[in-house]
Amino acid sequence: MRKLVESTFVTLDGVIESPQEWSPPYWDEEHLAYASKLLFAADALLLGRATYESFAQAWPQRSGDAYTDRINEMPKHVASRTLRDGTWNATVIEGDAAEGVAALKEQPGEDLLKFGTGELDRTLLAHGLLDELHLWLFPVVAGSGQRLIDGIEVTHLTLVDTTRFASGIVVNTYAPRD
Repeated sequence: MRKLVESTFVTLDGVIESPQEWSPPYWDEEHLAYASKLLFAADALLLGRATYESFAQAWPQRSGDAYTDRINEMPKHVASRTLRDGTWNATVIEGDAAEGVAALKEQPGEDLLKFGTGELDRTLLAHGLLDELHLWLFPVVAGSGQRLIDGIEVTHLTLVDTTRFASGIVVNTYAPRD
């Protein structure tokens, strides 16, 4: 069974919105190495509609390095009730998102890597489909914006690893509590 791994950037005040505005000053070789480890352990991406649309506008115009080329080449599975057709090597998950993701996890292959946090996370956590959550805690306060997993029921997780970067980023890796 494949593992579903989420990688999410968050500020000290819990904001996930617009990471392109607050995260770039912290990107360095350590950041790239950790992100690459996650990306190259996966053979497909899982995205919600909003993240997919944002990525599909930005990534296809980029090329020339292994990380970017990998993202562009990978199959993408998009959970959406409104999107009908995928471009950029994407397939829209039809029907119930939880059932669709569960079926993806049953397929042979490497990890499924999920970027972005939102409504899909509530579904994944409620149905026990998320295997690892890598929360990249950036040493910045955004002041306002969408918060991490707003509206979710109380969900207990187990801290399985912590990685600290010289830039001040701390990645806490969580798994569902048994």
